[in-house]
Amino acid sequence: MIRAVITGSGSALPKDCVTNADLEARVDTSDEWIVERTGIRQRYIAGEGETTSTLATEAARKALDDAGVDASEIGLIILATATPDHTFPATATQVQQALGCRGGVAFDVAAVCSGFLYALGTAESLLRTGMAKKALVIGAETFSRILDWEDRTTCVLFGDGAGAVVLEAQDVAEDGPGILATKLHADGEHKDLLYVDGGPSTTGEVGKLRMKGREVFRHAVVNLADVLGEVLADASVTAADIDWVVPHQANARILDATARKLGLPAEKVVVTVDQHANTSAASVPLAFDVARKDGRIKPGDLVMFEAMGGGFTWGASLARI
Repeated sequence: MIRAVITGSGSALPKDCVTNADLEARVDTSDEWIVERTGIRQRYIAGEGETTSTLATEAARKALDDAGVDASEIGLIILATATPDHTFPATATQVQQALGCRGGVAFDVAAVCSGFLYALGTAESLLRTGMAKKALVIGAETFSRILDWEDRTTCVLFGDGAGAVVLEAQDVAEDGPGILATKLHADGEHKDLLYVDGGPSTTGEVGKLRMKGREVFRHAVVNLADVLGEVLADASVTAADIDWVVPHQANARILDATARKLGLPAEKVVVTVDQHANTSAASVPLAFDVARKDGRIKPGDLVMFEAMGGGFTWGASLARI
């Protein structure tokens, strides 16, 4: 059967690492307050010359090197971001140009923190239909540029970064590698709980991120547990079969609560939120790359990806590596 197989991964972070102690000098907060409520200890903030496209390009190059694939072989680039370099053209086309793989398909996906899952599901579908043979799926963000640094409860939660995977259409056995099942959802009824208060057709300005954290937390735990259950059922596996869960790195408390709801042991959950904070669409591929490169995730492992973001959007995908 034809499946989309993950053959490489890469990630990129800005040069500037900002600890909670560093934020104490800028925001009315403390390291103790941030760690207790979120588990975050530091994050990376984009500086001059660092943009969503530059971070995405660096992550993509590392993923291509890891997969042993030349950029000219890539026929599809899908970039998930809520912080594009420009309103248009799509940031994916800038990455395409920087990599030198012109002529294929390149576009952005806007599903905020669920963006990588949406991009992964879209790329997998296109590969299985023969639209392309090899694809780059990227999540990249510079969320620091849409934060209100006067909003002490929100600005400490986010960071910048990028992660990427190479997907290849391969004819594999039923028990072989590849993406096994994906479920995606959205519900615009709750858009006012997590949004940016601006845009080209409303204010004409970029705007700043606004979030009602308590309500988002409640919806996240329920929605993520539900969609994980859907994917397990679709793939005919149980939670006990999963080797690793790579979740969206929003908040350590959400990760713990979701794992408990599904009966998943904490040691099966990849956690990087303490080092990177919430990097939105970048968080899942960034955490995946970290866990692959440090040897935790190995070939043959059954890995569950999951995320929820503004919109609300949410989704999960199960892959054998």
